[in-house]
Amino acid sequence: MRVMGSTFAPQFWEQVDSRFDRFAIGLSSLCLVHCLASTILLTLVSAAGSLLHPAIHEVGLALAILFGVIALGRGILRHGYMMPAAVGGFGLGMMAGALSLPHGEQEIMWTIVGVAVLALGHDLNRRATY
Repeated sequence: MRVMGSTFAPQFWEQVDSRFDRFAIGLSSLCLVHCLASTILLTLVSAAGSLLHPAIHEVGLALAILFGVIALGRGILRHGYMMPAAVGGFGLGMMAGALSLPHGEQEIMWTIVGVAVLALGHDLNRRATY
């Protein structure tokens, strides 16, 4: 589905390019590494320390939302397709929902799935732009 574009686009959005999508995919990869490393560390050591601190997850989600709004929002204005933003938003929702779960297998699984879906949204956005 295409959004009917208007002739008005803030100058900020014109300056944003696919680097935000590539950076956001990299950030998603770091999140995935963090989840897997925390799981392995928790398995090996009963107290994983600061890797499981809730603030890390909250800051990470805030960064993911920020880059999602910038990169996926730019994509909507640039190419007019809503699907990449919808896929990315769904992934962000899964990541946010995982924060409400207690630490354990369910939280890790939903976070990893959410990160993968968000990265897919950024990849779709990047492909639709070029």
